[in-house]
Amino acid sequence: MKTVLSKYKLFLKSNNKLNFESYKDLHNWSVNEIADFWDSIVKFFKIEFDNPPKIIYKFDKNFIKTLWFTDSKISYSKTVFKNDKENTPAIKYQDENGNYIEISWRSLKIKTLEFQKILIENNVQMGDRVAGYCSNTPDVVAAFLAANSLGAIWSTCSPDFGYDSVYDRFNQIQPKFLFYHSEYIYNGKIFSLASKAQKLKNSIKSISCILDLNTKSTFSNSLEKVKLNFKSVDFDHPIWILFSSGTTGKPKAITHRTGGIILEHFKALSIHQNVCSSDSYFWYSTTGWMMWNYSLSSLLLGSSLCIYNGSPVYPDNGVIWRFAEKAKINHFGHGAVFFQNLINDVPKDLDSIDLSNLKSIGSTGSPLFKETNIDLNKLFPNVHIISLSGGTDVCTAFIGGNPDMKVIPGEIQCKMLGASIEVWNDNGKKVKNEMGELVLTKPFISMPVFFWNDDNFVKYRNSYFSKFNQIWNHGDWVTQTENDGIIVHGRSDSTLNRSGVRIGTSEIYSAIKDLSCIEDSLIIHLDDIKKDKLILFVKSISEINVDELKSIIRQRCSPRHVPDLIYQCPDIPYTISGKKVEVPIKKILMGKNLNNIISKDSLRNPLSLDWFVEFYKNYL
Repeated sequence: MKTVLSKYKLFLKSNNKLNFESYKDLHNWSVNEIADFWDSIVKFFKIEFDNPPKIIYKFDKNFIKTLWFTDSKISYSKTVFKNDKENTPAIKYQDENGNYIEISWRSLKIKTLEFQKILIENNVQMGDRVAGYCSNTPDVVAAFLAANSLGAIWSTCSPDFGYDSVYDRFNQIQPKFLFYHSEYIYNGKIFSLASKAQKLKNSIKSISCILDLNTKSTFSNSLEKVKLNFKSVDFDHPIWILFSSGTTGKPKAITHRTGGIILEHFKALSIHQNVCSSDSYFWYSTTGWMMWNYSLSSLLLGSSLCIYNGSPVYPDNGVIWRFAEKAKINHFGHGAVFFQNLINDVPKDLDSIDLSNLKSIGSTGSPLFKETNIDLNKLFPNVHIISLSGGTDVCTAFIGGNPDMKVIPGEIQCKMLGASIEVWNDNGKKVKNEMGELVLTKPFISMPVFFWNDDNFVKYRNSYFSKFNQIWNHGDWVTQTENDGIIVHGRSDSTLNRSGVRIGTSEIYSAIKDLSCIEDSLIIHLDDIKKDKLILFVKSISEINVDELKSIIRQRCSPRHVPDLIYQCPDIPYTISGKKVEVPIKKILMGKNLNNIISKDSLRNPLSLDWFVEFYKNYL
């Protein structure tokens, strides 16, 4: 069967008289003929504008001022409901208690209309912010579509965010309406959000109404005709506001343009992940991670969106794979840490679970180790293993999958179409087969339209354009290989620079992960004027052999990156989206005040920070 990518190339040959012999040639065209490329995406996917664009792309050397699809109007929710189909469900959903339902497109439309009426009754209008403090459930999808249909701007926090973290985010954007779940279940326990939601209403004066989704969770199977109204918005009109993790300061309110998200998600999901309208798409996420927004766009393609609400390893680590069998999932996505844990502890019943529908397994959140990729291939020999890397900043990936290309374990397959990716050294020179900064040398369609409350784009410019003048620096430390694959070594602000030799933290983690005594690890380079120490923290299940650890790192990484100090610690801190907390720990160990560094509510395991604070007091 032909891939979407191969069909797209045939389309270009037929419609644009373009014939590309290699993917590299196609990518070069996509970043050199940007207007023609995005115009072809619109035509290939038959994306409908309510007002056609006058100018598709007008470059500005200040990337932020680049113009996209000027004077056009479009609607995300209207584009979704073009796929009103009777033969396949819109959503397949399972909760932690094993309750499984399939929701038709008609039922989703009815629920969206119900919420649309409630929002209109509460005077929600175009440009107003609508917030959600919610679990990942189908009613949240309908709530978003209802808000979007009115031209309102959506933003969510997941229920595992504490009150302070939610307040810090929502208070910045002053929402008019708040959806919430009064209670939710995770890991077999019931948690309440009712008092926190009420406190948010009392504290953020812009919130005029809150609605408990636990009272609105039933979906109708009525055969009545449903008439939804959609307000078309400008291409640059904000679709949603996503927040940075808050691990390096106050969360930034990253605001995305409607049209850019629509076009980018069609391209990324369909061409790069090969998602088709008949497929079932799943990416495990909470509503507080950009992957919720990304996977939501499978509905744009007419695919069935699969949602699992709860812990992916409760009551056992086979539960999410049994859901994949029941929902006949074709594309299964999760964080890299989940797949590492899967390899270390394969579910006992995995062999008896029918996963024959699986076409791809996607990984993101942190680098996928080469060995993990190889082991996933053994577990799922006929499945395309895809790594994605991008972020909340663009609500997509810059580098990702190619269904027509061989996977080389440890490498992300390709630069994605439309993304003008290069790797630069500190002097701003393009490098290959050498570690450097991942940069964007030309504007990208799903760059933020702005940060909320960021006068004159000051935070925006400081976040991406402070290192290289007029060039987007993404902050990832990567290598472009001879065959144009990309290896992600970690964040560039946490790389390990000893005697002028830099390596990524993931190199150390990969080198020692298979030692039976080690459960997890964190390496920090203290490189200020007073001290130059490389410290390895190890969460272990038994006594560690320090000499063995050092020997492995010396052999597999480099003699320069053998830790000066190795300590056992009770836990390694992670963000809620599953990323190791490196830079904030480095700041703690340099004597910075914890309260000025990170919000504990942004962490999956906030108590883990206390040990590092005490460590600094007692040992440094």
